[in-house]
Amino acid sequence: MKITRIRVFKTDLPYVDGAYCWGAGNAIEVARASVVVIDTDAGLSGCGEFTPCGENYMVAHSEGVEALAHLVAPHLLGEDPRQVGRIERLMDHLVQGHGYAKAPFDAACWDILGQACGQPLWMLLGGKLTDGAPMYRVAPQRSPQETIAELNRHRASGYRQFQVKVGGDWATDIDRIRATVPLLEPGEKAMADANQGWRVDNAIRVARATADLDYILEQPCKTYEECQQVRRVAQQPMKLDECLTDLAVAQRIVADRGAEVCCLKISNLGGISKARRVRDFLVDNRMPVVSEDTWGGEITSTVVAHFAASTPAEYLQNSTDLMNYNTRSTGIGGAWAEGGKLYAPDTPGLGVKPDFDSLGTPVATYGEEDG
Repeated sequence: MKITRIRVFKTDLPYVDGAYCWGAGNAIEVARASVVVIDTDAGLSGCGEFTPCGENYMVAHSEGVEALAHLVAPHLLGEDPRQVGRIERLMDHLVQGHGYAKAPFDAACWDILGQACGQPLWMLLGGKLTDGAPMYRVAPQRSPQETIAELNRHRASGYRQFQVKVGGDWATDIDRIRATVPLLEPGEKAMADANQGWRVDNAIRVARATADLDYILEQPCKTYEECQQVRRVAQQPMKLDECLTDLAVAQRIVADRGAEVCCLKISNLGGISKARRVRDFLVDNRMPVVSEDTWGGEITSTVVAHFAASTPAEYLQNSTDLMNYNTRSTGIGGAWAEGGKLYAPDTPGLGVKPDFDSLGTPVATYGEEDG
């Protein structure tokens, strides 16, 4: 089997609820998705997606996939996409770093491998160890009253874990946390996610002012070292997110016991192939993980669902249904949410097809339709 054509598509994904406000003054109303479709001479096609949470999120940009395709696509033509390890090494040899841009190519090859084997992605990743991943839902930065109303709305839909966005004005963030966390019902969990937004001193102020509350403090500061400085003072469990970029960081976290929960954004880690190695290392060291990504539609959400399904249930903190954050789609079929849980398809490969009506005309084509 050989790759005969590679296409890159782009489409806008408007947020379902106006403005999505997070971190230190960040807000998005529309995310920009990049979808890669790989075709083969065997009649099989695979797809992958990368969508950043706004431009330049974690140095990831919506133009990165298109730029990477210009460099690597000519070299991927003629390769066997089922050899996912070879494809991964080839891309890494051609371009150093920029794993987020490689992620959709990696996913598309895994998709084709699964179809060729007649097995869903979760089977290729080790089998179904979680049948329905517990989901969290985000409450963006709004007034405490609006946040409470949003949490109640999501609770009615079956969600039992909530991520309250903080990271702006630290004093206001204290009020937001103190207004929402005490309202949790039995069995529910909350994360206060600063998305790297606080200075160390202000993060310490927030942790001390809310020390009597049971919630997870998520990525309070920009760097791993800064988060550890807060960790020495904070009584809350800590979840690391943006600073977890590769296996070396994961190894450092385990060695330091630097967190209680690790968030695995698949694109941030460079795709399924690399994220799987990080996940397995953390689980082997009894570290709970989150299966998610930076943003995305149906294609990204389906990858996340398969990744969650193949994670041991006792070490899967949660996942999320990114496709339900948007009013527009990238794919047809795929993962679905039900009763506060995210489910992966049992059909071969990813089990999701590109929504070409939404994606429109490709912005770049390599192979059979070059030029």
